[in-house]
Amino acid sequence: MQDWIEYLKTVDTPTLSNAIEVLDVRPRAQGFTPLQVRCLFPEFGRMVGYAVTAQVETVTQTGPGGPEGHIELYRQLEQMPKPAVIVLQEIGGFPDYAAHCGEVMATFFTKLGAVGLVSDSAVRDIPEVRAMGFHYFARGVCASHANFRIVRCGMPVTVCGMPVTQGELLHGDENGLITVPFVDPERIKTAVNSVRDRERKIMDYVRGPNFTIDGFEGKIYE
Repeated sequence: MQDWIEYLKTVDTPTLSNAIEVLDVRPRAQGFTPLQVRCLFPEFGRMVGYAVTAQVETVTQTGPGGPEGHIELYRQLEQMPKPAVIVLQEIGGFPDYAAHCGEVMATFFTKLGAVGLVSDSAVRDIPEVRAMGFHYFARGVCASHANFRIVRCGMPVTVCGMPVTQGELLHGDENGLITVPFVDPERIKTAVNSVRDRERKIMDYVRGPNFTIDGFEGKIYE
C-alpha cells in the first residue's frame, strides 16, 4: 500500500476529487470539507493518511472523558497503518473556543506515525508545529485548550459535515480535504489519467490560436 500512498502524493486534491466523480461511487456533493476547514500549512504540500478518529469535548468543566482517553487514542494510532491522520470532532457546545492540538500532542502524534491532524474546531502552537512539518487542517487557531478531554476513540466522526470513518484514507492540500473511497486503486489511477488528459486537451485548445467558443462547445461533448 505504500506505493499507493506515494502515488496519491503526486495528485492534487481537486484532480483526485474529479477522478472520484468519474467513478460515480458517491454523490458529487459528498466526501469533502467546506471552506471553513482550512489548510494551515499549504507549503507542506499534500497530506495523505489513514484516519484515526476521536470525539472530544473542550470547554465545559465536567463531562465524560479523561486522561485515559489520550492513552487510548495513542494506542489506536500506534496500531493504525501508516501514515496516519488524526481526525477530531468537537461534541461540546462551544466549538469556536475549542483548541484540539498543540505542540505537545503533535509531538506524540508524530512519534507514533501521524503526519497531520484534522479538526472541526481550532489548533494552536502554530510556529512550533510548522517547524515539525506536521499538517494542520482546522477552522482556525485558539490560544487555550481549556478543559480538553478525549471522550471516545475509533468511531465514525463528522468534520463540518464530512463523515470520516476509522481507517478511511484522507487526501488534502491547499485546496481542501477529501476522503478517498474504498475502491480499487487502479480504477482511481485510470480515472486520474482520464481527467488529466481531458483537461490538457481542453486547455491546449483554449490557449491555442484557433480557439472559438463554437469549437470549445464541440469539445465539451466529445
